[in-house]
Amino acid sequence: MLAESMIWSLGGWVIRLGMIPVIGMRQENPSTCLAWLAVIFLMPWPGLILYLLLEEHGLSRPRLSRRIKKHRNFHLTNSSYLTTPDFEGCQVNSDHQTLVHLAEKHGGLPLLGSNRMKLIVDTEEFIDSLIADILQAKNHVHLLFYIFRDDFTGQRVAHALGQAARRGVTCRVLADAVGSAGMFSGLGKWMQDQGVQVHNALPANPLRMRLARLDIRNHRKLAVIDGQVGYTGSQNIVDPGFGHKKAGEWHDVMTRVQGPTVRQLQSVFVEDWFYETQELLEDPYIYPPSTSEGTAAVQVVPTGPDRPTYGFQDLLIQAINSAQRKVSVVSPYFIPNEGLITALRLASARGVEVDIIVPDRSDHLLVDQASAYYCGVVLSNGGNVYFFREGMLHAKIIAMDHSLAIVGSANFDIRSFYLNMELVSIIFDQQFSYELSMLVEGYKNNSFKAGRTWWSRRPVYKRMTEGVVKIFSPLL
Repeated sequence: MLAESMIWSLGGWVIRLGMIPVIGMRQENPSTCLAWLAVIFLMPWPGLILYLLLEEHGLSRPRLSRRIKKHRNFHLTNSSYLTTPDFEGCQVNSDHQTLVHLAEKHGGLPLLGSNRMKLIVDTEEFIDSLIADILQAKNHVHLLFYIFRDDFTGQRVAHALGQAARRGVTCRVLADAVGSAGMFSGLGKWMQDQGVQVHNALPANPLRMRLARLDIRNHRKLAVIDGQVGYTGSQNIVDPGFGHKKAGEWHDVMTRVQGPTVRQLQSVFVEDWFYETQELLEDPYIYPPSTSEGTAAVQVVPTGPDRPTYGFQDLLIQAINSAQRKVSVVSPYFIPNEGLITALRLASARGVEVDIIVPDRSDHLLVDQASAYYCGVVLSNGGNVYFFREGMLHAKIIAMDHSLAIVGSANFDIRSFYLNMELVSIIFDQQFSYELSMLVEGYKNNSFKAGRTWWSRRPVYKRMTEGVVKIFSPLL
């Protein structure tokens, strides 16, 4: 026993010391390096296993290399479909021109005008609207969702897809292999029997399917019907009561899009479909001619590890830096990095009203602890923090000055910044921005506003727990 104990202890120190150069070489971010080293030094054997699961077997380097290569080849083939000269060159406020330039450089898609945007904030309304569009489809229906669940909501959408497929509409469903685990063998098989093409995205092995948050996932939410109507935002194909029961009913935001931007949403689906199936969708009906539908200028920004990893956070920092009067951040998980905390602090310092709205309780306890720490940082620097108490606030929104809105699938956390495949829309439209601002005010009215005095008087054990969990926040 003594010999075994010595071997175990010696092995632990070999892991601790050996992983220092390994993590140092593989991790660019010093904060992430320190977080991993803290895990390894506290728990060398379990920490090594976690590191191998999360860092070495996420979107593996060979797979990532293949995806980047295909990304270049895809755009060489597909770029002709994405040119819309009649709707490019939109004029925006001079404060936002740098943001538009950065977004196009990062996502490869330009700002397009003449769109009609509808804000949808009720799950049932979104599902009813999506089903109605599916039932009216004439050529194709494309769905890409992180979660497509075999529940009442999922079955409603699946039956609409089955009806469309039986009358000759080409229906394609791409769902994340982990987020939608359990759907493929049941409801997915039924859809395939009805003629719907169903594929999983970023397939994982059975062990890691049990560790949903220890992998890089396709976290996008996207629907395109006939290349003329699109949906994107934070809502999955799942019942509104999904998830941790104590978190309450989920609140999401989706946009229904008509106009030139639908072509860009289509390109995101076509690209992801190509990576997972090797099928390049070149039917001319996939990209029908763009028409003027409204007044909104919209820029679609796909993000992920196959693109510059710092690009998305740079967009958020630039957006916050351009705020003149007010910036509101709504996110279920609030774990910003130093750059974003600095941007929020400087916004408060120059007189911008900074509001952070997060759920009082999310579906991830550790994330809540880390989020609470960063909420305290915002409070100490002059910002406002609201804890939403009417359920699980799952919307991902940045609303600024009634002139700019960012809506999408990306949370305000490290995984969305650097790891997951995400999709956000930057929207320039006064009417839409006003409606979104009113929605944010509604969230605030159903929240508890944390005061600085109240915050400082919270129990010591809470503040200690938040401080400890904060150390590991780069891994959450």
